[in-house]
Amino acid sequence: MPLDATPPPLGGETACDVLVIGGGPAGATAATLLAEKGRRVVVLEKDRHPRFHIGESLLPLNLRIFERLGVADAIAAIGVHKPGARFVSDEHGKHTAFSFAAGLNQDYTHSYQVRRSSFDQVLFARARAAGADAREGMRVLDVALDARGGHRVTARDEAGAIHAFRPRYVMDCSGRDTVLASAMGSKARNPHNNTAALYGHFRGVAPFGEAEDGNITIHLFDEGWFWMIPLPDGVMSIGVVSNPGFFKRRRGEVRDFFLETLRAVPSVARRIAEAELISDVTATGNYSYASTVMHGDGWLMAGDAYAFIDPVFSSGVLLAMASAEMGADVADAWLDDPVRAAPLARAFEAKVKRAIASLSWLIYRINSPVLRDMFMEPRNRFRMRAGLVSLLAGDVHTNTNRQPPVLAFKAAFYALSLAYRFGYRLGPDGLVKTPPAAGAVTARVAG
Repeated sequence: MPLDATPPPLGGETACDVLVIGGGPAGATAATLLAEKGRRVVVLEKDRHPRFHIGESLLPLNLRIFERLGVADAIAAIGVHKPGARFVSDEHGKHTAFSFAAGLNQDYTHSYQVRRSSFDQVLFARARAAGADAREGMRVLDVALDARGGHRVTARDEAGAIHAFRPRYVMDCSGRDTVLASAMGSKARNPHNNTAALYGHFRGVAPFGEAEDGNITIHLFDEGWFWMIPLPDGVMSIGVVSNPGFFKRRRGEVRDFFLETLRAVPSVARRIAEAELISDVTATGNYSYASTVMHGDGWLMAGDAYAFIDPVFSSGVLLAMASAEMGADVADAWLDDPVRAAPLARAFEAKVKRAIASLSWLIYRINSPVLRDMFMEPRNRFRMRAGLVSLLAGDVHTNTNRQPPVLAFKAAFYALSLAYRFGYRLGPDGLVKTPPAAGAVTARVAG
């Protein structure tokens, strides 16, 4: 599977039990756990830490994995305490905050906002300390998968030298580079959620209230949403996510378009009035995708290397680390007995897909007037709000999706969707009849 131009002649080859492509959260998690089991692990990271990366808002269920990796204190030391998430709607003229402490899972009731450069460096260093041969500045060029004859991976270092590896097992944790999926031609864009984003770092952003409380704030607008993530040292990460059509309206420089977009939404404009953009503005397209295959004989994909969904609920790092954790168990079992590992691999795939499906249900509807009204006018009948908070907290691997509060929330959504088609809308005191024209528009959009 060629991933680059034909490499020059190869020298010696390095044998290992597991080769991990990518040294981000997924790769570092898998490498740490496998090295602690006594496996010979090589990690190939194309960049050098610390390096900039987006995805700075973590979820409470990340804490369990930090504890298992032994990095909980280190992450707390570099993070901003995150008690929950706030949603703001200028259309509704209001906001609502969801505290993680109000969720169904009371074991983990907060999380952190982090600079990914620092966060990823902590995890990478942990993998190295666990005994992994973690190499930076190594770009994978070619992967030849052959579980019986021996996989073969080649990579190029920063000086241009070519290195060859003979791993028994390959874990692709390459993130949005999707090394294996791209080489296999198995990567497909998600037709339900084709979005793009612009983002940057600011200093001097006004807090939403009187003082910064650590919450991530999601500002909703007609064609998408903004994130505001408070980071250490008074820095705020701000991004806008919308459909490609919205970004095609841009005329002129990306930086100018980004700032104009922020200033066009009153609740956002107020907060950045005195702020200074202190980074480049980065554009990212085709947010959502998935590979049609996730694993095979002697290999698997974890985290964004398999699939990525819209970042509105900050699920990326959690899904990456949790899938790498499960994937490491699959790899460890396969090294001892491929037959015994087969059912573990199937369970791994089912759990990852279930977690993605649970979050995708919300993501696909974030621009729906029905869901936005439910966020702005939250009810806790049948503990619906608690169920929603658990989804927002990332409690998706325990099949939260089947718990009664979550089912009640979804049932309410579908019931309200039907009511909206007949010209009703959810307000502070329940359903209210909207004017005919507004009701017609609502029905069309909600449909």
